[in-house]
This record gives sequence, structure tokens and C-alpha cells, in this order.
Amino acid sequence: MTHASVHISKMTGKLEGFRAISTNTRTNTYCLEQHERAVEHKTDNICGDCYSHTMLKGYRKNMAPALQRNSDLLSSRPLEPQEIPRINDSVFRFSAHGELINDQHMQNLMAITVDNPWCTFALWTKRVDIVFRWLRDNTKPTNLNLIYSNPKKSHIMSKPPKGFDKTFNNVLADEYMDRQNCTGQKCQDCRICYTTNDVVTIIEKVKKY
Repeated sequence: MTHASVHISKMTGKLEGFRAISTNTRTNTYCLEQHERAVEHKTDNICGDCYSHTMLKGYRKNMAPALQRNSDLLSSRPLEPQEIPRINDSVFRFSAHGELINDQHMQNLMAITVDNPWCTFALWTKRVDIVFRWLRDNTKPTNLNLIYSNPKKSHIMSKPPKGFDKTFNNVLADEYMDRQNCTGQKCQDCRICYTTNDVVTIIEKVKKY
């Protein structure tokens, strides 16, 4: 019997040196609704500035088929033991593109985390509803950093939601300049999001794509 395989992406740019398991932002109902609402009504939701929408519509549209296979596989059923990838990286990213799709998606990412205890995983998400449902019946793996991606620009959220480790906030380039701590360096050189440390509030200036 042939088993499906989870696609692992090799990252570039700011994330050069990292690998990630991502999904297709352009078919995620939550992402589409948040993006369209933010653009149409010119709200302060960071989804209106989504790099993934821009990339997957343009110069990275060739990635979409592989990300869509991940979306279909991870959100539809539990992974078989043979389908859970072996991650030999010291740190690894979930959802460099896309957002949690449903409870099954979360369950599969957590199965990957538990099955690779030597690796530290970082998951950025706005979907506290999905995370809370999972945490209600499960214990968060010690090798997982849960990062709440604050949807509201220019509004720093310092205290993470229950069960989360950190908050990730976006501000305009000329705001909170003395507090911006995720600007100008590569993630491999920083690793604040991927390690256990006392930095809870991460602040980055909004990028235009």
C-alpha cells in the first residue's frame, strides 16, 4: 500500500536555513475571509498585508500544488504512523504558509511534534479556538512553542492566551521602534521563537510585498 507523504519546504529569505510544513493559504477559508475583509474594509487586521497571499498569487505560485496536497492530507484524516515524517532538524517551523484549517490539522501537527521529541517545533496561529479545543484534552508537548499571531496591527499584545508561549505582533515601521525585536535579522541568527527563553512579546514592523 502506498502512503501519502507530507511535503516539507526548504525556506528562503528571512527563514533561510529552516524547513517547514505549510499549507495553501489561497484555499484556506479562514485566511481568505480575513484577507478579503481586511482589504475591502481597510481594517487594521494584519491579514490584509499577508505575504503568503501575495507570494502564492505571484512569483511562488508554483508552490501551491505541494501546499495543497498538505492541506488535503493534514486536514482530512489522522496520519498513519508510516506517514509521520522523521524530522532530524534541531528546530522546525509549522505554517510558514497557511493557517490551521481544522481540528484534524492541529492533531496531525501535534502527532508530528510528539513523534520527533529531539526537535523543537514552533507554530504560529490566530486560531485560538482550534488550539483551545486540542489543549482541553491534551497536554502541550514540551518541544513545542505555541505563538499567538496577533491579528491587530499597531496594538501590542503582551500576555499570550492561555496555553501559548509567546505573542507575535506587527507594528508600522515608525512605531515602537525601541521595542521592535524581530527586524533586521535572520531567524537562524535569532531563534527567540524557537527556543525556551524569557522573551514573551515579539514585535516586527509590517512588511509590504
